[in-house]
Amino acid sequence: MEGTVLDPAGGAPGATSASVMHRVRGVWRRKWVMLGVALAVTALTAAWTLRQPRIYAASTSLIIDVTAPRILDGEVKEVMGEERSNYWFNKEYYATQSEIITSRAVASRVVDRLGLAKDAAFLGLPANLDPAERAKALEGADAVGLLRSRIQVVPGKDSRVMNIGVEDVDPARAALLSNEVAAAYMAENLALKLRTTEEARTWLEGRLDELGRQSKSDEMAVYDLKKDADMLSTSLESRLSIVSERINSYNLKLTEVQTRIAAQQARVDAIHRLRKDAGNDETWAEAVPGAKDGPIQDLKSRYGEQKAACAELTERYLPEHPKLLECNRKLEVVRADLLKSLTNVVRSAETQLVEAQGEEKNLNKLLDAAKAEAFQVNKKAIEYGRLQRESDNTQRLYELVLKRLKDIELSGLLRTSNVRVLDAAQPVMVPVRPHTRRNLMVGWVMGLLLGLGVALFLEMLENTVGSQADVEDVLGLAFLGVVPRMEATKAPGDRDLYVHRAPRSAVAECCRAVRTNLLFMSPDHPCKTLVVTSSGPQEGKSTTCINLGVAMAQSGNRVLLLDTDMRRPRLHRAFGVPNDLGISSLVVGEGSLDRAVKSTEVPNLFVLPCGPLPPNPAELLHTRAFKELLRQAGEKFDRIILDSPPLNAVVDAAVLATQADGVVMVLKAGRTDRGAAKRALRSLADVQARMFGAILNDVDLRQPRYGDTYLGYQGYGPTQDEPKGGVAPS
Repeated sequence: MEGTVLDPAGGAPGATSASVMHRVRGVWRRKWVMLGVALAVTALTAAWTLRQPRIYAASTSLIIDVTAPRILDGEVKEVMGEERSNYWFNKEYYATQSEIITSRAVASRVVDRLGLAKDAAFLGLPANLDPAERAKALEGADAVGLLRSRIQVVPGKDSRVMNIGVEDVDPARAALLSNEVAAAYMAENLALKLRTTEEARTWLEGRLDELGRQSKSDEMAVYDLKKDADMLSTSLESRLSIVSERINSYNLKLTEVQTRIAAQQARVDAIHRLRKDAGNDETWAEAVPGAKDGPIQDLKSRYGEQKAACAELTERYLPEHPKLLECNRKLEVVRADLLKSLTNVVRSAETQLVEAQGEEKNLNKLLDAAKAEAFQVNKKAIEYGRLQRESDNTQRLYELVLKRLKDIELSGLLRTSNVRVLDAAQPVMVPVRPHTRRNLMVGWVMGLLLGLGVALFLEMLENTVGSQADVEDVLGLAFLGVVPRMEATKAPGDRDLYVHRAPRSAVAECCRAVRTNLLFMSPDHPCKTLVVTSSGPQEGKSTTCINLGVAMAQSGNRVLLLDTDMRRPRLHRAFGVPNDLGISSLVVGEGSLDRAVKSTEVPNLFVLPCGPLPPNPAELLHTRAFKELLRQAGEKFDRIILDSPPLNAVVDAAVLATQADGVVMVLKAGRTDRGAAKRALRSLADVQARMFGAILNDVDLRQPRYGDTYLGYQGYGPTQDEPKGGVAPS
């Protein structure tokens, strides 16, 4: 016998095309919800759109150049007149102009010019306001902010054109405001230029005064330095040249003196050596340089003559002779004069040496003084140069600032602007808002999307088993078939034996389809014992069990229905048989199987009631006697169907599943919780029960969700033999 022993509670391994189509069908089933939400959103959008005031727009086109027209000479630069051709500069420039147009400064000009702060129509105040309330509302209104919120600046593509648009409830006022905003922007642009020029002029005037005072101070510093350096008649360069010439002259003179000193020193040294070497010889002086001068030479001649005369007298006279004595006396006088003259020559040489040395000393003093004066003049020249440079720099700055001030004063007299009007705004009688058609289309699309979201949300909230896709994809079970909903009847017998009493009804046809699916699951080894259970009570388990037994009996099989629900048995009431002897009695050894089995009005269909309710049903089903009961029943009947209790309520069904060939799960459409079904299947998987599949019970074929799938069950074949009325299965 074939079936599945996999873990069915795990559900489908992943999303399949069937599950996707199931979601799509689930959403389509709620198409009226989607349509209702879409219509509601569209209606709300239409109501909101119709309640909105009509807004009109007007636009003024301006041409904005980067610089104003050049009227003055190119040498005269304006404060804000720098020309640029860089792409990014132009982009930033026009973005800045857009900000200026929408600024509070421009809006304030328009508000002040048109008196919009007191205009109730512009501020949107009701006309029937009390004067006090009107005054209070006008005081608290922000006309500037309101106007700014209505201004839109749209730059022209690849051009210098700027479009200023203004929106208002009055088309004429929209055009007026647009033109006034353009005029206010031009005025603000010019005022900004003038303010900047005025600020620059004020700053330059202050700087000019400061530079004037600084220039005077620098000139006085130069004058004081020239006065201190005695530079009134000559310049520092001339004075430095004079000092340099003096130093050169002193150097030359010093060199000459030093040369003369060297010569005189050599002469004196020679005289001293001669005197030292001569000893007492008075004639040493004759070798002195300069001794051959005229006067000395005369004295030497006289001395020689006198000496010769004395020598001659010595030969003639005795030493004591008066003539000889007189001659000797004259000779001594001449000799003394000669020696005195020679001594004077030596003294003259020494005096000349001392004189030359004194001259050298004086020349050194003069040279040092000249050098000191030269250093002082150089220092003064450096200080003078620094002061002169400062004075020149200050003077240049003064002249530059003065020139720039004159340029700004001249440019400030101009009233040229780089902005001019291309097209003035005209009233447009077609409103720009609200866009009725667009709003309705957007509302319809948003409504459809919202409706789709609501449908998806409702589908996601759907947590019950309601279709074949739920059985196969969510629970992972084989789908055996559906049992349509039976219409309510008064007689309980008609409800339980609906298939027998209405064999050509849709319910009977569906039960036969389930029977066929079960038999063809394993045609070589047909199932003998079958447990029918559910996850919870009131899901149609017992009714499905009876209908399935009737369908199998109608095929010629001997079928035995076992009421193994020993807590709330129903089969004996459904067939109207006594319950005094049944399964509980046979398990404890009371009575026989033939006596306990009851026949029914359905041919080949028999029922074995539960019997007296035992205190321990689960333990009773575990006994060997119960297994023996199943074996004996199997020998006498072709099919045995066990009606068991719900799986999540008690463990009886799990116990029975281990003793039967397979299990069939009954799921009530739209009521059985998916989580509860998974828990029930988990308990069956824990005991390694063999699952044949699931039956979807109580399916309302009139619902749209089942109309496409089970359309053949609704209107095909005659239904005249159906009982009047029916009940929903329990």
